Amino acid sequence: MERPDDRIASVLRFAAELVAWVATPWALSTYSWLLAVLAVVVLIGLPTVFSTPGDKRQVIIPVSGTVTILLVLLQLAAAAIAAWCVWPVYAAVLVSLLVAVTLVTERPRWRWLLSPDRHAG
Repeated sequence: MERPDDRIASVLRFAAELVAWVATPWALSTYSWLLAVLAVVVLIGLPTVFSTPGDKRQVIIPVSGTVTILLVLLQLAAAAIAAWCVWPVYAAVLVSLLVAVTLVTERPRWRWLLSPDRHAG
């Protein structure tokens, strides 16, 4: 199976990741600056270190497609939840729409990541 063209999905995914990287520490900073820093380390560090071969050019620690999908879901959930916690309703609604559209556009990539024959393509 060949890797799908996911340029639009990548842009949307990255936009949602940026929201998560900003809104999550912002939301957690009201409780603890240490939690805010930890959130940044987790949200940026985990996907950087753990990736599926073939999905990124440089793989530090290879993981299955399932792990990559779970890391994306973590980012999307963090973006949506944190946006509702710290931003005005209109901004949280826009983030929720971004997350919903991202979930739809990610489906072909996720099918490829879960495919047993993804290395053949």
